[in-house]
Amino acid sequence: MKNGLTLFLGVFATLALSWAGVLLTAQRQFGGLAQYKDPADESLNPAALSGIADQGRMVYQDLGCVSCHTQQVRREGFGADIGRGWGTRQSVARDYLREKTVLIGQARLGPDLRNAAARPYADAEYFYNLLYAPQSVAPGTNMPSYDFLFDVRPASDQPSPHALRLTGRFAPAPGTQIVPSRRADELVAYLLSLKDTYDYPEARPFVEPKQKEGGH
Repeated sequence: MKNGLTLFLGVFATLALSWAGVLLTAQRQFGGLAQYKDPADESLNPAALSGIADQGRMVYQDLGCVSCHTQQVRREGFGADIGRGWGTRQSVARDYLREKTVLIGQARLGPDLRNAAARPYADAEYFYNLLYAPQSVAPGTNMPSYDFLFDVRPASDQPSPHALRLTGRFAPAPGTQIVPSRRADELVAYLLSLKDTYDYPEARPFVEPKQKEGGH
């Protein structure tokens, strides 16, 4: 019995110390990270999210977008993310400083969104159309429609400058207009914020130093 208690305490202490070591190591590595000050213009990066984009982050989380989309660009040699056009560099810990909840994701049923707003075709109109009628801008996609984020109003009312301009089979019924709700505006603002524009020193590819001639 005495030996059993000693064994139990030994195992418990080993696990506790291992767990504490992992936490402390992570804290030492990432806990002190701060925004990076550009030496040229002294801007701080990454910039904080705007209020509406921060609300959109909550909509993104609430709708479960994280179940189908990741937000992490892997470096070359660990995946074809850069080759797919999902980013121009690997994601690093500093990229996520402004995130209250880091939405790295669980699966890639859809494309990675870490730099969704950096793609040449991705403007506000594109994202609104994608949310309401995904096939209108991404034929063949398996993304479901989020049409409940939009209001269908009579076109006889004051026309909204924000009404979707869909054509063909995606166009609204005659006499109606499709207008984004507040939640749609917030989500699109968040999607438009997904762009890692700053090249942090730690994001640059590691280049193994060349051996000096005659070295070992």
